[in-house]
Amino acid sequence: MTPPDPTKRPTDATHLEEGPDLPTELLNLPWIDVHNHAHTLSWEDRERYALSGCESMVMVASGYHWTPYKPVRASDVRFLWDDAVNRRAAIERGHFFEANLGLGIHTGVRIENPDELLEAMADYCDLEEVVAVGETGVTPAQHVEAWDVAEQRAVVQAQMELADAHDLPVLLHTPNQSGDSSRTYRSGIGVPGYEKNTELSTEPVLEGDNPALEAVKLDVQAMHGAGIDDDRVVASHADRNNTDYLMENTDCYLSYTIGHSWLIGVDAADVADMIDEYGPDRIMIDTDCANVLRTDPFALKRAIFELYRYGIDEDAIRKVVLENPRDVFGIGG
Repeated sequence: MTPPDPTKRPTDATHLEEGPDLPTELLNLPWIDVHNHAHTLSWEDRERYALSGCESMVMVASGYHWTPYKPVRASDVRFLWDDAVNRRAAIERGHFFEANLGLGIHTGVRIENPDELLEAMADYCDLEEVVAVGETGVTPAQHVEAWDVAEQRAVVQAQMELADAHDLPVLLHTPNQSGDSSRTYRSGIGVPGYEKNTELSTEPVLEGDNPALEAVKLDVQAMHGAGIDDDRVVASHADRNNTDYLMENTDCYLSYTIGHSWLIGVDAADVADMIDEYGPDRIMIDTDCANVLRTDPFALKRAIFELYRYGIDEDAIRKVVLENPRDVFGIGG
């Protein structure tokens, strides 16, 4: 017979039944972040990735946010690619995780001469450290200068054709439809935690009831036009607005961005719901951490625990955060 606790009076412990067998292996489960901009972060932020068990990552160098000129020229984007190529090895040596690159043409701002980039991209795709083309994808509205939808789609499809020719996966930027807030910020202040001049957004080049989903459908058309296999395309920033369409009409992977849930409204609970509905085989998680955003390098590690708390089993968690990224991008391990 187990003796009673030597407490002065009964406590909670006296009334508790034997606790669950907790999965301590999750404490040391390595994970892969398939979409971030960690090369723009501080040394301390990248060290947080290492401390929390990041095995490998895809650092996306195609973000237009870091080019000071609008519209952007091909040489500006090329500079971003070259900067990431230049710094990658030092980042890897400094933090011990595997640092890989994604290079692409982001359509969030009009690029004056994209054909120059497409011509140069073929040589970049041959680099061992380049493991993905992207992020890219049709965007409903741009920053400062609008970019015609047909031109965007052509640039996206051309990148998919390059990816297919070089046997690389494509990382899509799918427009996220975040939840409506009950309040708006004061005019001219912008969005706290998002260091971008949001008031300089152009009028949408895609309109209708659901332009975010229409953009994704154009990406899928580009995918079919390029002839790349669906399972070589990863739709980052997946959300409830595009999940059903992508899951039911394609064989693409979906990656849910949980590094800035305060902005886009997607968190581990949403990921758990999608695993429950569709299973873990085509699901990933990414942080999209970048220095223009209030983001959390610990987000993916926290999500591992949150998924378990929401009832997702250990094998499914491992598949989502480690095995699927390894299989698709050929990294880690």
